[in-house]
Amino acid sequence: MDVSLPKSSARTIKSKGGELETVNGPAASQVGTYIEIVNKNLKIGRIQSVLFDFDGTISVIREGWQDIMVPMMVEELMKTPKHEDEAILQDYVREYVYLLTGKDTIYQMIRLAEEVEKRGGKPLDPLEYKREYHRRLWKRIEHRVAGLKSGSIDPHEMVIEGAIELLEELHSRGLDMYLASGTDHQYVVDEAKALGIDKYFGDRIYGALDNYWERSKALVIKGILETNNLRGDSLLCFGDGFVEIENCKEVGGLAIGVASDEVNRRGINEWKRERLIRAGADVIIPDYTDLAAITKLLFP
Repeated sequence: MDVSLPKSSARTIKSKGGELETVNGPAASQVGTYIEIVNKNLKIGRIQSVLFDFDGTISVIREGWQDIMVPMMVEELMKTPKHEDEAILQDYVREYVYLLTGKDTIYQMIRLAEEVEKRGGKPLDPLEYKREYHRRLWKRIEHRVAGLKSGSIDPHEMVIEGAIELLEELHSRGLDMYLASGTDHQYVVDEAKALGIDKYFGDRIYGALDNYWERSKALVIKGILETNNLRGDSLLCFGDGFVEIENCKEVGGLAIGVASDEVNRRGINEWKRERLIRAGADVIIPDYTDLAAITKLLFP
């Protein structure tokens, strides 16, 4: 799907004290002042369940994980007999890593093993690649988790801006809220507790399992709808990755693409935005700072 949009198919809704004003044109540049409507035929149904991705959508504890995973993969591919130039590999790896973002981490490592073999190398077991990735990532984020648990880091400093306020708003409306992540289950539960947001989800937190074929975001969504006897258009999904947006749209849900800047925790990441549009997002937001506009859109 071409990511370029005709002006008529993308609308920006600017908020003025909670009032929404529709204007034509590309996304506004001001932080927290717009919601970009990508789906010009968007219809908001009666939302009953909400599914959130975790990393990059709510949490920035793992901010920078791509800066660990991509170089590690390029490093492995550069060892192969038939590798391309390093710069070409960096772009190639970055793209497929993003396309698999939202799926369990093991799938990215399975892809790495396939790419190593394709270039004449002898790949390790994908689980070995995953362990090495986690080892490197933990060195980067350990102090963040420890700081949250000790109280030296405010949870608001480790989430996309406005995320906690949005969770509180949706919870107050009595919606069933689910958290689903490609990160290993024990880490998702631990980090959600460290942020103090586990209370919004209860036992509806789903992370990756060792038996990765037994759980996926698509299966979580299927379970939400079947268990509660719901139609797809009653499901609202927030995510910054390809996978959860595609999975949500496959069942007819409302997909909010969160094109978040994980470093600054607010403002738009254009690279994410383009790919979220390709994935089929109905709406693009940069963060949750304009809570009044978001709730006005979702609950007219």
